[in-house]
Amino acid sequence: MRGKLFGVSIGPGNPELMTLKAKNVLETVDVICYPVKEKGEVGVAKEVIDKQIDTSDKDVREMVFSMKPVDSAMKDSQDIAADMISEILDEGKDVALVTIGDACVYSTYMYVHKTLMKRGYDVEVVSGISSFVYGAALANVPLMMGDESLCIVPMAKSNVWRLKKALDENDNVIIMKAHGHIETIIKLLCEHDIPFDNAIMMCNLGLIDEYVGPLDARKDTTYFTTVLVKRDSD
Repeated sequence: MRGKLFGVSIGPGNPELMTLKAKNVLETVDVICYPVKEKGEVGVAKEVIDKQIDTSDKDVREMVFSMKPVDSAMKDSQDIAADMISEILDEGKDVALVTIGDACVYSTYMYVHKTLMKRGYDVEVVSGISSFVYGAALANVPLMMGDESLCIVPMAKSNVWRLKKALDENDNVIIMKAHGHIETIIKLLCEHDIPFDNAIMMCNLGLIDEYVGPLDARKDTTYFTTVLVKRDSD
């Protein structure tokens, strides 16, 4: 009998934000897989796991996922991960592939999930706290109220038109993958007459060096950078 794959969301990085469901699944599966960008790297996901569960007697394996902006390299790493997990599932073992934030929001896990679903494997997503939800809580601001709209946009040079459209048509906008694009975001806010005070920059949420505060193009940002823009700050 084949094993089952669980896509386990473990929150933005603070171990205390891992759900009880996620913890229970990680403690009961046969194999835990965690994502890294390079072989031998510990990674945020592994650090969170180690602080919440005892992995001394667990089969814990790294999975390398390319984050390079080259479609073939990224796709190849996803296919390799899917094949490796398939082999484990065929042994009748249950597998948890963990992911930072929530598995349903710009997660590498979902590529593996869709591939194994097509192959007929039993799969389940364990939801978690997304970084932008946690960031809004830290900033003491609502993501949306009443009949307000919320739009989520991944930032990229080729996506500027989509962000312009989102700022035109929505009350609140979440800009994810904002690393390296803060100056562009500031320029767009000026073009849309949105005060800088209406924008909140969130970096490394859940980690020791987390930052939640004003937009600052001079501040060093990382891959884990998100910006919340509210047209009305009242």
